[in-house]
Amino acid sequence: MRESPGHRSRRHPGPAARILVVALGIFLMLVAIAVQPRAEITDRAVTRAFLTLIAGEADDRAHARVLIEAQWEPSFMPMALEVMRLTRSAEVSGALVGIMQRKTGAGHGHDMDAWQREMWNAPEARHPRYAAFKSALYSIIDPRFSAYFDTDRTTLIRLDEIVWGGVRQDGIPPLRSPAMLSAESAGYLEDGDIVFGLSVNGDARAYPKRILAWHEMFVDTVGGVPVAGVYCTLCGTVILYHTEHEGVNHALGTSGFLYRSNKLMYDQATQSLWSTMRGAPVVGPLAGQGIVLERGSVVTTTWSEWRRRHPETLVLSLDTGHLRDYAEGAAYRDYFATDELMFPVPALDTRLKNKDEVFTVLLDRHPEAPLAISAEFLAATPVHHDAIEDTSLVVLTDPSGANRAFASEDATFVRYDGDRSVEDSSGMIWTMDEHGLAAEDGRMLPRIPAQRAFWFGWHAAFPNTRLVQ
Repeated sequence: MRESPGHRSRRHPGPAARILVVALGIFLMLVAIAVQPRAEITDRAVTRAFLTLIAGEADDRAHARVLIEAQWEPSFMPMALEVMRLTRSAEVSGALVGIMQRKTGAGHGHDMDAWQREMWNAPEARHPRYAAFKSALYSIIDPRFSAYFDTDRTTLIRLDEIVWGGVRQDGIPPLRSPAMLSAESAGYLEDGDIVFGLSVNGDARAYPKRILAWHEMFVDTVGGVPVAGVYCTLCGTVILYHTEHEGVNHALGTSGFLYRSNKLMYDQATQSLWSTMRGAPVVGPLAGQGIVLERGSVVTTTWSEWRRRHPETLVLSLDTGHLRDYAEGAAYRDYFATDELMFPVPALDTRLKNKDEVFTVLLDRHPEAPLAISAEFLAATPVHHDAIEDTSLVVLTDPSGANRAFASEDATFVRYDGDRSVEDSSGMIWTMDEHGLAAEDGRMLPRIPAQRAFWFGWHAAFPNTRLVQ
């Protein structure tokens, strides 16, 4: 999610911290405590003390440290860690580390990731004013952030697991109704460039990774359907959502925050936060309302292979309205080159390396039975049969490494030519396209929406995933 890969780390926001110093100072001067019950005053005093550690004078910071240590309880930990993330003061960080170590007995020192993992693997202890604290803290960076964390907002995920990604709302700008080119006009692409391909009602589109990595989202109408394609660079997923649900088209964007190293979206109308992995609101007025966006199918493949299959395809133009280095591999080169994470997650599963790619399936009818299949396994197994509860499926993998999933019902497929022809155990020939499998006798089997992901990111979102490797 960082705005300019290769520039300063998001963990040391620099300019944002300087804004905090000035604006929070004004904020603290303006805030006055009305007559409240004693417990309410204590809660407010605690959250103000944490804010003072960022913006107060030396004497005020000293008093704040005394108050925090004297009143310490486990629910203070998220506020302490968020102050440590944003402050540039070694004195403040050192004081908080000392308090946390004395109060918890843990010896993590300045290892922020270790503190966070320990906190996330314990039951959530949420301070009554934590949402208000989070709102006040981050609204200084972007006033629009204040709506995300209102105390009265419905929250379906742990609030302390929502971490700032280092940018403002839409600071990584989504491509809205982006300019497209014909395949013949896309001379900037090389045959081996990675593209994310989709087809909606026969309208084929290609979104090159080299462009989408800088924007992480496109919002458009494809095949007459309003859609959003969401690319979380940190966890390696590109998911297509139909943004209209029960007559309401949700205008989505990039919130600036993450949950388990996965970007959170927001909708413009209510400023609710949405899970990218599930396509559902998880914080705010829309959370808990039964809204789950319909998924579409996306395939990760090469430009030459997508163009061969879809000569009529449209493809993103370099004319995005933004100045970026759209060369292949320019965005997130360092991140993609290692197995290291930029943001911690509660737990890692070492059956695969963090950034090994898996092909993942999450069915709307069985949301608690996610499936991940190793991309390396599929490359060696062009026809793979599987099942999720009562849904049988087959995954076909072509020589470019592109994976597509289809319902298989009672058919058993035995051969795939790597192009469009698939043979079942009865000798029947089926023809594959982006929408499904069509048999010679007229039977049709639909495509099942699925996507690639980094193993760590998918497992963090769905720890109960069944892994095939």
